[in-house]
Amino acid sequence: MILVFTLLGLCTGSFLNVCIDRLPQGQSIINPPSHCTACNQKLSILDLVPLFSYLWLRGRCRYCRAPIPIRLPVVEGMTGLLFAFLYWKFGLGVELVISLIYTCLLIVIFVIDLENQLVLDKVVYPGMALALAFSFFWPGLEGIPLLGGAFGRMVSSLAGGILGLAAMALPFLIYRGGMGMGDVKLGALIGLMTGYPLVFVAWLLSVITGGLVMLDGWLPTQSDIHGRFIFSDLESRSHQIEIFHRGKVYGPYEASPGRKLELVLRAP
Repeated sequence: MILVFTLLGLCTGSFLNVCIDRLPQGQSIINPPSHCTACNQKLSILDLVPLFSYLWLRGRCRYCRAPIPIRLPVVEGMTGLLFAFLYWKFGLGVELVISLIYTCLLIVIFVIDLENQLVLDKVVYPGMALALAFSFFWPGLEGIPLLGGAFGRMVSSLAGGILGLAAMALPFLIYRGGMGMGDVKLGALIGLMTGYPLVFVAWLLSVITGGLVMLDGWLPTQSDIHGRFIFSDLESRSHQIEIFHRGKVYGPYEASPGRKLELVLRAP
């Protein structure tokens, strides 16, 4: 089954590349069919085999020999590995399905923002609706203790969304050049996904990661990106870490929200 999910991830990654290429341009992800952007030649099935076509063609278009962006096989391979890992971690079930959907959503957001410095409403708003709907079914989302059940998880999701929005809105209002409105919306999305109190963990991880990245020079300077720090990339990565560790944090253990937050921070 791991091989099945790896292949499913490779194919899904190919579709995510279409979304990454076309959504920032306002183009349909269905029409026109896949084609070379250099010569506009429609691609055959042999040109579209995830990962392997890139290797077989040695990174160049079969028809005009224009270079194929390295991002395409990277996204395909990364998605395949993540799908396999999530199946290994969660097994078949609701939590796996939701984790796979969140992973795809975060990959699209991360790569589009990395390449275009955009967090698209057409991706974030549907993601918010999905996160709120999933809160009723996802056992990994911690509910509000006094409410319990699906309703408690929904309230937890809403609380996380509000707190995530507020946490990102403050620096946006105080330091206008530091981040964009898209980062604020993404903060709300991550909060809806994680719920209360893990929204604080997501925010803390993104701040720590952002500090380390900027100190080590992994990302462009503010002058290179016209004064905008790519904070949403780090938010996406931080939430993905939470997805990976969720199985180790939650279980039959019952404790106060503060104790659960401490457990998350100590998770290996």
